[in-house]
Amino acid sequence: MAEDAWNTRDPQRVSLAYTIDTEWRNRDQFINGRAEVQAFLTKKWEKELDYKLKKELWSFTDNRISVRFEYEWHDAAGQWFRSYGNEQWEFDANGFMQKRYASINDLIIDSKDRKFL
Repeated sequence: MAEDAWNTRDPQRVSLAYTIDTEWRNRDQFINGRAEVQAFLTKKWEKELDYKLKKELWSFTDNRISVRFEYEWHDAAGQWFRSYGNEQWEFDANGFMQKRYASINDLIIDSKDRKFL
């Protein structure tokens, strides 16, 4: 469901899976609360065009999950990238994500090397 939501590129929809006071680390950015999540995602998807994400469950225990992911996108100049990373998620008692910590690396790729068409 997380993969499907993120692939909509709809910041409002994505943010509703998180607690009001959610805490994120995304690369070198620290984001707190749904309003900041929405602003962050809006800016992200203005830069990362034609974004397509794949997630894979890595492990889980109690209220925590780890996933690995990769996604492809291009910038305004048409350069394609594949971004790889890992996320650790922590959920509250109601099933909303309260913490999300993401480590991400970007690789420049040629459009002919895309996986997610």
